[in-house]
Amino acid sequence: MAKKGRAQGFTLIEVLVAIAVMALLAVLSWRGIDGLSRAREQARVRGDEVLALQAGLAQWGVDLDAITERPHTKPIDWDGRALRITRRGNGDPTDGLRVAAWSRRTLADGNSWWLRWDSGPLVSVAQWNQAWNQAALWAQNPGEAERRREVPVARADNWQLFYYRNNAWSNALSSDDSASVTAAARVIGSSTAVTVSSIPYGVRLVLSLSAGQAFSGNLTRDWVAPTVTPSQQ
Repeated sequence: MAKKGRAQGFTLIEVLVAIAVMALLAVLSWRGIDGLSRAREQARVRGDEVLALQAGLAQWGVDLDAITERPHTKPIDWDGRALRITRRGNGDPTDGLRVAAWSRRTLADGNSWWLRWDSGPLVSVAQWNQAWNQAALWAQNPGEAERRREVPVARADNWQLFYYRNNAWSNALSSDDSASVTAAARVIGSSTAVTVSSIPYGVRLVLSLSAGQAFSGNLTRDWVAPTVTPSQQ
């Protein structure tokens, strides 16, 4: 009589070992996928930070290049908190002038940010006065209306400005700032000549970028007025 063969199959121990191995592989695979996802997200955030800083610095140069002097207006003012600029519009004849402002302030996320503010088009001295004062308010104690026009550029712990005048760089607060120019015109865009310039030959920005972002530490950016000749430098 033939012997009955042993039943085929896995023992309980073998099944438990196989389950444990598969569970370990699943955990390792999940960690790998999670690590790749985190790395990709971090790279995206860093890339966004770089693009935002580049765009902000480019806009900084555009604002300074567009500084203009008009009757009953002030082209540039630095009070230690905000830099306010009277600048030409964006090329559209109906755009008039604009007031652009730059400052540093702590936002709702608890971080200190370097920010830009823009007034929109202005076509009269009255509108310019309102925007000029609104820019100062925005830098100190902004309301909802002022915050709607601000754009965060980069997290920054501090920033400093220097003007180039009389063949030397000096702190913008201590630089010789010409008295406001007055003239008879009351509407921005008048052809009345302005004889005294209060625009510095150069502006140096020293921006202390916060740690933990794509770029950190001190960043220096020099701007030279487009109309400056070598003899004036």
